Amino acid sequence: MPSQHLQQPDSLWLDTLDPPITRRSPLDGDLSVDVAIVGGGFSGLWTAYYLLTCDPNLNVLVIESEYCGFGASGRNGGWCEGALAGGTEKYAANSSKNEAKRLERAMFDAVDEVEKVTFKEGINCGFIKGGVISVARNKPQAQRQCDEIKSARENGFGEDVIRFLERDEALTYLNATKVLSGIFFAPSATIDPARLVRGLAIAVEKLGGQIVESTKAFNISKNEVITDHGLVKSEVIVQATEAYTRDLKGHKLDLLPVYSRMIATEPLDEKVFEEIGLKTRPTFADGRYMVIYGQRTEDNRIAFGGQGMPPYLFGSEIRKTAEVNKKSHELIHQTLIDLLPPLRDCKITHRWGGVLAIPRNWLPGLRFDPFSGLGVLGGYVGEGVAAANLAGRTMAELILRLDTERVTLPWVGVRSRRWEPEPLRWLGVRASRRLMGSADISETRTNKTSKSAMLIAHLLRGD
Repeated sequence: MPSQHLQQPDSLWLDTLDPPITRRSPLDGDLSVDVAIVGGGFSGLWTAYYLLTCDPNLNVLVIESEYCGFGASGRNGGWCEGALAGGTEKYAANSSKNEAKRLERAMFDAVDEVEKVTFKEGINCGFIKGGVISVARNKPQAQRQCDEIKSARENGFGEDVIRFLERDEALTYLNATKVLSGIFFAPSATIDPARLVRGLAIAVEKLGGQIVESTKAFNISKNEVITDHGLVKSEVIVQATEAYTRDLKGHKLDLLPVYSRMIATEPLDEKVFEEIGLKTRPTFADGRYMVIYGQRTEDNRIAFGGQGMPPYLFGSEIRKTAEVNKKSHELIHQTLIDLLPPLRDCKITHRWGGVLAIPRNWLPGLRFDPFSGLGVLGGYVGEGVAAANLAGRTMAELILRLDTERVTLPWVGVRSRRWEPEPLRWLGVRASRRLMGSADISETRTNKTSKSAMLIAHLLRGD
């Protein structure tokens, strides 16, 4: 049975911040700056950080509608993973296989770059590079793992990056039920995302950047940001708004805001971990279509999440009440217990949710137009902690016209067509999610690959 102790509706990460959040002052009237960045999450703050690191004389302003870390940056699963959503095949199709591999290696390096900056700036975010353990719990999942390893080897990535685990070894990482095999992916770390985003904001201010909070941007036009507290003029404007892009005039169909929800247990006794594994604190998942994700936190909780129902609200609405959905949280808890039965009687102390951004082609990317001065980055499909670092660093280099290996990576310049109008958007998302969930059930029952799930995945991503 689901726990009856569901209490705190705030994310574990934001709720346990010490000191707790105090909002910075809003914008105080009209202002002119060198670079205006709309969005105080990872993308915006990394862009500001690298701009100021490269050129301390720049006047950089970050405009945040709530507070830094309010969105996905303070609510996510705490995976700093060197991977991009959807893989790199489509990047290769638009460039070359070698260029796609270069992007993959840059993503691996981004994980180490995050660690380097946290050390340099004294940001205590519990960074532990424990990798990812993904287990296969039926034959189709195991086959997909074999295919993934084969593809990695063909692309030149060895066991130092990703390796296949036979059942017994997989169980030493995560002693889950029904495990047939596993994959260990090394370029990944466990973090407390709220401590990282808040620490990064402080680092930006130490470098001379200005951050205004409780300041809502309504419209971005050439060299101007219109907010509820004044007009900001700037030769360069960076749009780093992720799922909240839907709030900007004319941008409602750019990205799809999709809900993901999480729970966290009370701190657990070491004996529990002797049963379930996670000794080296890898993040963990399995091979189902309806993605799940978890981690062992620094204070020995299990933080665990997935995409429940409803995943999407009509009209791309973002609503506070949708973050805490009893049915979704019960489903996530049941999934956790099915995966790790020793957690059945553990108290759940936190339940929360938030939105992530999905572009129509499912390809994260960034672009900067030196003529208009507009930069746009994001669309990480839920895998944005490390990706935002690479994107922000690259955006800063594009703005400063630096000739680096990053500014020519194949995700630079990526664009996506807009999402369909309603009700097609709502019907499509709801139907596809239901079909993908059914495919997971079918594969578990029959041990046969669901062809319908593969078809739906290709249709969703425009393959």
